[in-house]
Amino acid sequence: MRAIFTQISLFFLLLVGFQSQAQDITWISWEEAVELSQTDAQPKKMFIDVYTDWCGWCKKMDKDTFQHPDVSKYMQDNFYMVKLDAEGKDPIEYQGKTFKFVPSGRRGYHELAAALLQGKMSYPTVVFLDEQLNMLSPVPGYQKVEPFLQIARYFGDNIYKDKDWQTYAGK
Repeated sequence: MRAIFTQISLFFLLLVGFQSQAQDITWISWEEAVELSQTDAQPKKMFIDVYTDWCGWCKKMDKDTFQHPDVSKYMQDNFYMVKLDAEGKDPIEYQGKTFKFVPSGRRGYHELAAALLQGKMSYPTVVFLDEQLNMLSPVPGYQKVEPFLQIARYFGDNIYKDKDWQTYAGK
């Protein structure tokens, strides 16, 4: 009986250990992030993952980069995390304007995605906004963990206010 209890205890400890390693990001809607930016005592910056359902690299970045424990913890601590379907159909309010879905070609696109990506509709692209929801920068393409964290810290730790990207990145 004691051996079974020990095995169950060991299994429980392993399970808790694995769960503490993997930290899922809690994604919120655009509207929720805007609301929090206006009501939180110390608002965070906003991070937007602009994706499409058919984008394989978007799914890979979700799995390999965003689910990494270091990335998920840093991002949750420093940003409101928003997923934006670049082909979403629902209208979205931003800076006094209503952005809508535009039928175009086989799929169409959302006007907010086009505005945030500055007309360069490539996926995945992530976008960083400051605490007042002003554009900091879109960052196109799949990013591995370390390069992504370097970019996220550049904005999240306000390094962008004192150093240009080339100086910070050592390029």
